Amino acid sequence: MAVGKEILTKIRSVQNTQKITRAMQMVSTSKMRKSQERMRAARPYAEKVRAVMAHLAQANTDLEHPLLAKRDQVRRAGIILITSDKGLCGGLNVNTLKRFYAKVKELNEAGAEVDVCALGQKGLAACQRARQNVVSSAVQLGDTPRMEKLIGPLTVLFKKYAEGELDAIYLIYPRFINTMKQEPALEQLLPLTPELMVVDHSHSWDYLYEPSAVDVMEFLVRRYIESVVYQAATETSASEQAARMVAMKAATDNAGNAIKQLRLVYNKSRQAAITTELSEIVAGAAAV
Repeated sequence: MAVGKEILTKIRSVQNTQKITRAMQMVSTSKMRKSQERMRAARPYAEKVRAVMAHLAQANTDLEHPLLAKRDQVRRAGIILITSDKGLCGGLNVNTLKRFYAKVKELNEAGAEVDVCALGQKGLAACQRARQNVVSSAVQLGDTPRMEKLIGPLTVLFKKYAEGELDAIYLIYPRFINTMKQEPALEQLLPLTPELMVVDHSHSWDYLYEPSAVDVMEFLVRRYIESVVYQAATETSASEQAARMVAMKAATDNAGNAIKQLRLVYNKSRQAAITTELSEIVAGAAAV
């Protein structure tokens, strides 16, 4: 019964793995609900800041700001890449990185160099393996992204853009569609264009500024960009937990199917061994 013992060992091993994947599925389910609540809570603020920016741009078409200035040619671009810190979440990070590499290839073919701000361990490791120029990074963001951990790496790119070293900044992250679907998203953060902001042309807007329109624009532009990146980080967190929950459920189901197949093989081998022993006993008795 050596073969039977090996099969039992495999069955116990798969059962232990199944317990782990089931536990990870339950943890991800709990975290996913909280991540979705944070994501939905962050959306109204980002949408309102976008609306105020649109109204301000409509009311002050001649207002100049370094972060709003459009460059004639993109010679160097910055990409903010947001991924998860941990794996075991299906193809979430793989799909996001594919979108990232496609954009890098597009920019390189256009003659533009790329600086990367990597938020998340998986994206940082991938950029280092691909020898991308990572100018700033942040890892271990946790299940609850915090703005204080994001401001430092983001400031590096924004400062480069304000000083004219970068001509455009893009944001790539996994967008949460629903529990079963998450897709990589690409957005242009800078320069801000009218297409990026929904402007209501049914009536005009006018404001009284204190201390000045330039100071208000300086504050709003930074808050707008920070809110968009924070919203993307919360979407990434929700997408990660949803993808991990689905992946661990699939792994648990596959482990159950593997256990059934191994039990079937074990029972067949055990039955064959018993049949062989009975045949030997009968043959010996007949010989006597």
